[in-house]
Amino acid sequence: MKTILSILLFFLAVQTIGQTLIKGSVKDQKGQTIPGVNIFIKNTYDGTSSDLEGNFQMETELGGTQTLMFQAMGFKSQELEVVLNGSVQEFHPVMREAINDMTAVTITAGAMEASDEKRAVVLKSIDIVTVPSAMGDIVGAFQTLPGTSTVGNDGRLFVRGGDASETAIFIDGMKVGNAFGTTASNVPTRTRFNPNLFKGSFFSTGGYSAEFGQALSSTLALNTVDFPLRSQGDVSLMSIGGGFTQTLAAEKSSITASANYFDLAPYQSLIRQNFDWERAPFGWDAEVSARQKWGNNGMVKAYVHTESGGMKIWQAIPGSEERGELVDVQNRYTFAQGSFKQIGKNDWSYYGGISYSNNVDALVLDQVDLRNQNQVLHGKFVALKGFSDRFSIKTGVESYTYRYEENFRSQNSKRELNDHHTNIFSEADFYVNSKFILRGGLRGGHSSLAKETWLDPRLSLAYKFPSEGQLSFAAGQFSQMPVEQLRIFNQELQNTKANHLILNYFLNKNGRTFRAEAFYKQYQKLTTFKGNPFQYIDIQQNGEGYAQGFDLFYRDRETVKNTDFWITYSFVDSKRKFAQYTERVQPGFASRHNGSLVIKHFVSGLKSQIGASFGINDGYTYTNPNFPGQMNDKTRGFQDLSLSWSYLPRPNLILHLACSNVLGRDNIFGYRFSEQANASGRFEALPIKLQAPRFLFLGLFLTLSKDKNANQLNNL
Repeated sequence: MKTILSILLFFLAVQTIGQTLIKGSVKDQKGQTIPGVNIFIKNTYDGTSSDLEGNFQMETELGGTQTLMFQAMGFKSQELEVVLNGSVQEFHPVMREAINDMTAVTITAGAMEASDEKRAVVLKSIDIVTVPSAMGDIVGAFQTLPGTSTVGNDGRLFVRGGDASETAIFIDGMKVGNAFGTTASNVPTRTRFNPNLFKGSFFSTGGYSAEFGQALSSTLALNTVDFPLRSQGDVSLMSIGGGFTQTLAAEKSSITASANYFDLAPYQSLIRQNFDWERAPFGWDAEVSARQKWGNNGMVKAYVHTESGGMKIWQAIPGSEERGELVDVQNRYTFAQGSFKQIGKNDWSYYGGISYSNNVDALVLDQVDLRNQNQVLHGKFVALKGFSDRFSIKTGVESYTYRYEENFRSQNSKRELNDHHTNIFSEADFYVNSKFILRGGLRGGHSSLAKETWLDPRLSLAYKFPSEGQLSFAAGQFSQMPVEQLRIFNQELQNTKANHLILNYFLNKNGRTFRAEAFYKQYQKLTTFKGNPFQYIDIQQNGEGYAQGFDLFYRDRETVKNTDFWITYSFVDSKRKFAQYTERVQPGFASRHNGSLVIKHFVSGLKSQIGASFGINDGYTYTNPNFPGQMNDKTRGFQDLSLSWSYLPRPNLILHLACSNVLGRDNIFGYRFSEQANASGRFEALPIKLQAPRFLFLGLFLTLSKDKNANQLNNL
């Protein structure tokens, strides 16, 4: 009886309390009122929203201790404990901005993110394989982006007045040694890796994170696919070879294995060549990629790539009517790596891994028989801690082991180089608010061979405008050891240096991206030398120089239906004293004006994508010994119009046709001159050209799977 009485008295007391009036206003940290805040009592339906002036008012019949919630997009949720007793209660909470992927400013100075859908997606794997001029090559596609220069007789990545050796390539954060295939002089090379392997990329044209080092100009970080969509087999039949890839996918693990073979001999027998081939380029490669989920919040990846190839080419000698010198190139390459990432407790996360590159070249040139081997072993561990939504720190340690050997078998002589680098780095991000971020970093290292210790500071900041555009600034110092071919002659050589200043404006809205960037890069301690590639002499580090200019980039997926296009312009003013030059010169690989246009249009009625790309620059400098001075002459401008057509006759079958330099423009990248003047006192010359006026590619790609609609585009 007492229990029933107690319950009745309790309900009577509650009813006598009556309704409680809750009112007030909501402001941010700057004192500005916030409209549209969702205000409610937790675990109930009682609630309201703030008006245009940030004011709110609501009544509730609830009593006792309750939790009052305040929620608004872009702000951290706030909870207030209140006692509802039938009175009028007034609250004026101040809400803090929430820092998240949707609202936070991001640093874009020098960087082009290609994997995060929430930011500016510049190039994904499908972009790479469908850029007509790229012919499926990763670097070929990136040469259509701002800051890069097309050097057709080389094929590697040249960024903002920097040599190709100044760009470092990483896969899942691990260093890739000898990322490009070995080739003969003035025969363009390609990257060794299939773009289908990667889900996205991060291309930095300067001012990059303290996590990366040993690169003066640029870093290209490629991220492999986490998990494929399904088990499938992919058959590739091409005008230059073929291959097969098999993927087995389970819920928590997957493995992909592929094998490919190419031989340009049949193709070159049909298409006229500018080069005198004794044996057309040929080769094979095989790779295995495995992924395994690790617990609830981790992943482990392993990747092995091995390949072998070669070529023989007669290279004409200026002033000689004979066939020239026979160059025989044989290459064997292996790259292996394991990487992991793990989300820990208390806002800790970890990632890292180990990679190994082994490149062996056998070169025969006239009387020189050379075998060289380049090995790179890289280990890294990184820890990240988020102390709040505003402040985080990334700290890591790295170990690099370099081994380089040259064996002159024709002379029975050998020389070698061994070096070990220990590196530490730390970087902190501080969000002042969702519109302003500061990033500071330090990277330190020590070389056992050079007996040098260095410390490189890095600084970045960015501000996001209310109009959604943002302004970024980056500055820093970057260090890189000279190439092994020079260090092996002078093992006391130390780091060359580059100081970067970058100012960037970036806007990504409604499927349109605009990017404008100005830069200044100062070089110090560049290597200079005399002699030839097999016997450098008088190697010093008294070179210096600069590169300055600006880039413009615009990409649009919305204006024209079913059409994606981007246009790029870069201006580079570069002068440097380096290599064999005794004064500042404009390098032959640094054109002042560079432009590109890429257009891709999907024709649904024809089940086809039609693509076009156009690249242009104002020519390449070179030294003409018939006139005084260095780098005293210049070729005419480079132009290349490439077209492609991709056709899907069936969902699992793709036909792809591409042709470079459709107009057959006679592009010249410089000249080779005779070592001695002829009877009339002139040095005779031969132009440096591509191996053929055009390159035609035809491929058939068939996917075999339970899902008859699956094709190779699904994983891009």
